[in-house]
Amino acid sequence: MLDPVERSHPLQDSPRKRSRTSKSMEPPESPTNSWIAIEPPASGPRPPQAQDPYTPPPTNPPPSLYPPTFGEAQFDIVLRRQRTRPIGGGGLKLTAIPSRFLNLSNDFEFSGWGTVSHLDLAPDDLGRGEETLQGIRRSRVLGQFMASALAGNDILGGVFYTLPAVVGVASVYSPISLLVAALTLFLWRPVMEELGSALPISGAPYTYLLNVSSKSLALVGAALLLLDFAATAVVSAATAATYLAGEVSLPFPPFVGAILVLVIFTLISLSGLKESARIAFAVLALHGVTMMVLLTASAVHWGRHGNSRLKDNWIAGQASSAPRIATQIFYGVCIGMLGLTGFECTPAYTASIKQGRYPLVLRNLHLSAMFLNVITMLFVFAVLPLDVIVNGANLLSVLAEVAAGRWLRTWAVVDAVVVLCGGVLTGILSACELLERLAHDRVLPAAFLKSLPLTGSPHVAIISFVVFSGVLYASSGASLAIMSKMFSLVWLTVMMLFPLSALLLKFNRGRLPRTSVTSLSVIFFTIAVALAISVGNIVIDPTTVGYFAIYFIAIIILFSACQNKGLFVRLFYWAYDQSPVMQTWSWTRPWSERLAKLMRRMRRQPVCILCKTDEINHLFQMVLYVRQNEETACLKLVHFYDEDEGLPSEMEANWKILDEAFPEMTVDLILVKSTFSPVNVAALAHRLQIPRSLMFMSCPGPNFLHSVADFGTRIICL
Repeated sequence: MLDPVERSHPLQDSPRKRSRTSKSMEPPESPTNSWIAIEPPASGPRPPQAQDPYTPPPTNPPPSLYPPTFGEAQFDIVLRRQRTRPIGGGGLKLTAIPSRFLNLSNDFEFSGWGTVSHLDLAPDDLGRGEETLQGIRRSRVLGQFMASALAGNDILGGVFYTLPAVVGVASVYSPISLLVAALTLFLWRPVMEELGSALPISGAPYTYLLNVSSKSLALVGAALLLLDFAATAVVSAATAATYLAGEVSLPFPPFVGAILVLVIFTLISLSGLKESARIAFAVLALHGVTMMVLLTASAVHWGRHGNSRLKDNWIAGQASSAPRIATQIFYGVCIGMLGLTGFECTPAYTASIKQGRYPLVLRNLHLSAMFLNVITMLFVFAVLPLDVIVNGANLLSVLAEVAAGRWLRTWAVVDAVVVLCGGVLTGILSACELLERLAHDRVLPAAFLKSLPLTGSPHVAIISFVVFSGVLYASSGASLAIMSKMFSLVWLTVMMLFPLSALLLKFNRGRLPRTSVTSLSVIFFTIAVALAISVGNIVIDPTTVGYFAIYFIAIIILFSACQNKGLFVRLFYWAYDQSPVMQTWSWTRPWSERLAKLMRRMRRQPVCILCKTDEINHLFQMVLYVRQNEETACLKLVHFYDEDEGLPSEMEANWKILDEAFPEMTVDLILVKSTFSPVNVAALAHRLQIPRSLMFMSCPGPNFLHSVADFGTRIICL
């Protein structure tokens, strides 16, 4: 049970619990400097013992002539604060600071006094904690090939819409551009490996930024991720519809087919179908077999007809000057990054990958994408004439027909539709996981966590995301070219978040254990490369940045409004307070009380800080983080302690200072006599009914025995 304890003042405790500050600042016992004489006014007679300022005072000086010691002064201050603090907590911590509300009450801005409690974890709590920890460990079931399949469908399926886009800007230099684009991932792989070893948690890069920086910067990452998932779904659906329109006569335009694909997979998602590793592996296996047959047929055709086609295309597509060649290759690299989209999805399920397999997954995806994109583009120029390549949209289906016949073209189209539709489903499900995570972190309303009773699918998140994707596609004029260019820019921006997270990880969480370390030069060079390629995409089509900026700003405003909804309600309350005329209207009089109740209700969710030390500066920084990043009026300071070592000497005294320093929050101190471990933290979360995503801790050191992924908490300080 929670056992409330209120002590009269900390100085009456045992010597072990006395304040270190008090002992260090007490005056020495030497009779020569124990007291300092106070000089009386000049008009009065001077006492004989005070004529020489260095003469020691008498042994028992009159108390009125000398100030109290620091210990005596602290004793009086603590007693005065104890008299003003309610014994059982509660009451409002009102202050004398003037209010910004001139006509209405500001009582909603204050909370009650906190209490100190001792807590013993019950066997039921420990059982639930062990069950939670075992569930986390059981989820790490993906080997390198199954884990590669989840993101592999996006990466390897990008060949269908990447090749035509690259040919449009790089012409015959497209294979070179694709090779250079694929080589850039050698910069990102060590950066992502370090992040994955230090923070093996899902939801990256949003969760990376959430643990190494502020919540505001993490929301920027979440906005970019949401835009990336929407572009993935739209481009995959539009490309699938385009491939169908190129093979059969559809009774509607291709953009209608893209919308139908989105609607169909919305219904599939609402039916409760979840993408599993086995399904993804089966789809990827089909795609792999199809591409191997296509490449084999193309190689045989190339061997039979020789290099004449390749030479003719090279001569016809040559640029007029060396700068023009460099420009075309660079533009091809910028657009060729589309062929690597999906690589950013791998950290999103890091927690499900077996230990030590994450670097292998990155290697598999990287090398397979590099091989498939470059070799396929080379076969395109060796088999097809240049005018067909430049003007054709379904390059792979045309390549299949020329290399082997109509049967292979049909097979390639079926494979394209299946793989691309799998990309649509991946975008929807990934976005739903992100939206649910944001709802757990109290950024989005709790309605995004609601699910249908029969299928268990998060219908609010699914419908909201698909509507957003449809608006995104419609605003581009249903243009696949514009969406592909914007997709490339969004992907580059998301990929830029990884070196930025690594940089913040080194600076803000340098103590965090990790098995892989990347040099600062690699991180800065990766950021520079990402910036250069992003600028290249903007130069190719300046309108692309317009679409990107509009939707990015719109999502940021939406997330910021949801994150700071209490601030907007307070602004309405202030506007009502500043309008005496509105307060005279009968239909607006209940507004003040309703707004105040709304603000109290939004701040009711408790937040927990797991504190290791009693140092006031450290505790203050952690409480300040909660104040700046979370809307709550209920804060729990929890300290796990060992009975042999006892409690830190100033924990309770400094807690009372924090409780007084933050009148807008009720700061409770909970002392748990147990070890600090993932099982006990999960048991505590069950006991206090606080989600582990709202439990914060400081950065563990290199000798920490547990993985931060097992705790499920947020790291908020060094």
